[in-house]
Amino acid sequence: MEDRLTTLPTRAALALAALLGILFITVGFWALALWPLTSATPEWVARTREICFGSARDGLPHAGGWVLLVGEPAGMLLFLLAAWGYEVKEGFTFLWDRWAGRVAIGAVILSIGVGAGAASVRVAQVRGDPFNPAGGRDPELAVVPINEAAPALGLLSQGGETITLASLRGRPVVITFVYAHCETVCPVMVHDVLAASDGRAVPVLVTLDPWRDTPARLPSIAASWNLPTDAVLLSGEVETVEFVLNRWKVPRVRNATTGELIHPRVAYVLDAEGRLRFQTDATQGALQLALDRL
Repeated sequence: MEDRLTTLPTRAALALAALLGILFITVGFWALALWPLTSATPEWVARTREICFGSARDGLPHAGGWVLLVGEPAGMLLFLLAAWGYEVKEGFTFLWDRWAGRVAIGAVILSIGVGAGAASVRVAQVRGDPFNPAGGRDPELAVVPINEAAPALGLLSQGGETITLASLRGRPVVITFVYAHCETVCPVMVHDVLAASDGRAVPVLVTLDPWRDTPARLPSIAASWNLPTDAVLLSGEVETVEFVLNRWKVPRVRNATTGELIHPRVAYVLDAEGRLRFQTDATQGALQLALDRL
């Protein structure tokens, strides 16, 4: 009995180790699924995330991904409790009877709470469905004042002209970054940018995919998107477009095999003098609010 009080039984120790392993796996799953992607994110991370959890239109996991995120840890936990329930209880009793053990349990619970809170904040930042203007997200939260010199453009339009910021002066400009093969977020972004710009600003759409959205294809892409006559669609040599995207600090991860890109919703609003004034999430409400503030 004395040994039982002073030494954690092997099976109980293994049960606690398995429980800790489930916790680490769960943290890894949720971090992979929710961590924001940037241009520095390795492609294998983005592809693994897409394969494991899918991608809804808001960039979060799709329904199957959420089932995996919740169901997989829950399933492992239920299996552990079914097989070693007594040992898990014995291990917790052993820890709870000791000051250091109670500290360890408290630290784990606190870590779980912090992680859950961080996940909730991340989802709340994206949800409110930023792809649905009626989704409930406050446009005020999506309009970030900047007021600085805008990076250069110098790309070719669907009309074969070289478009610079100087050539656009005289009217406000809404600029965003999309590509023609995108079938989820990009068509919605194009719609929102055109709707917000209507008669108020020049809509400028820069391709994220110069490999396929070549200058020769821009007229057909513009026609398929029903771009108005004042809208500008830009592309160019791959190296030139990539340089411009980097200057505008546009996060993106491209699959070299399929050509598909993972990218956020982002749009900028320039004033009539070509100065960069606002960054938004490219929703119609946020863009209209930014234009109202010029």
